[in-house]
Amino acid sequence: MSATVWALFLNFDVQNPGQEMDLLPLDHPRLKENNFDLIRLLLAMAVCLVHAAELSGIESLRGLPGVLSAQVAVRAFFVVSGFLIVMSYERSSSLASYAGKRLRRIYPAYFTIVMLCAVGLVFVSQQPLADYFSLAWLKYLVANLTFLNFLQPTLPGVFESNRLATVNGALWTLKIEVMFYVAVPLIVYCLRRFRRLPLLILIYCLSVVYAELMTVKAAQTGIDFYERLARQLPGQLSYFMAGAAVFYYLPFFERRIGYFVSAAVGVLALNFLIPLPLLQPFALATLVLFFGLYLYAGNFGKYGDFSYGVYILHFPVIQLLLNSGWFTGRPWYFLFSTVSITVLGAILMWNLVEKRFLLRSSHYVGVAAQAEENVSVKQPASL
Repeated sequence: MSATVWALFLNFDVQNPGQEMDLLPLDHPRLKENNFDLIRLLLAMAVCLVHAAELSGIESLRGLPGVLSAQVAVRAFFVVSGFLIVMSYERSSSLASYAGKRLRRIYPAYFTIVMLCAVGLVFVSQQPLADYFSLAWLKYLVANLTFLNFLQPTLPGVFESNRLATVNGALWTLKIEVMFYVAVPLIVYCLRRFRRLPLLILIYCLSVVYAELMTVKAAQTGIDFYERLARQLPGQLSYFMAGAAVFYYLPFFERRIGYFVSAAVGVLALNFLIPLPLLQPFALATLVLFFGLYLYAGNFGKYGDFSYGVYILHFPVIQLLLNSGWFTGRPWYFLFSTVSITVLGAILMWNLVEKRFLLRSSHYVGVAAQAEENVSVKQPASL
């Protein structure tokens, strides 16, 4: 293959090899009008429904994990994070500004749900009060507040009669998300210092190789620990980097969107028959970001971002409903109650906690203000 063809493939300018083409302007219109808020909410709801089916073990709900996949939803979350978090860093005036925005967005609600569970679940514990607030309780609090949920996933006497005693099994992905946040400044520094696309591809491939090695090791040894390692960083980094790559090369992606989407559909279809681990993350990223950036469904962010609340609340809500025993033999009441209580809790979490910690420059503050302006303009002046 000639140097010119390779240059086109790698998106390099042959006349000026020190520069890369098609770099994304940060005022690109698709960065202002997109469907990411809606997509993240749908992904969070998918995880909620799958966990409701799996934790309950109700026979009539067993079809949900066959239609929806919590694993795919989580990976799609990582894709969206790769796109949006790298954009956030590139738009930040300093490392402190970037860190402050990330901390304000993720930790207040996270702290709230951990504390609510740690203190509130004493009322459903089978242990006496003195035994509940014990060393194990303190270990739960410290481990979960520092994103080390795996060190102490349970509380004394809580949910012991459920199929799984874990208080909030969805929080493990937040550890990975925070590690992404920490890694982004270093990754972007390297992307600015070296040729961007080859480095993106290298990090992506190394992540895939790591995940595959851990998966193979788990199959060979029968030790589940290796499978768990495959699901951690850097095993999930390929999805994050795929999202980052589309962010950096969005104009290139736009001009060839038909080819990218067609190839992605083909890869994911073929992946059901023949595993394609090297291509699957980018194929998933292509479809997720296509729906995120195209087919604009409206300014959903004006209502707020309820996806995070849904994600961190749904697991303990499910566990509490199962622990109550009220829905034995009534699966659809259970499912309806799970979704209703989780969504209501997410709305309250957004309005009482999350929104209060956002900066005035936040995307959500801006779109809410814009929506209010549009409403006031449409309203006729009072007589």
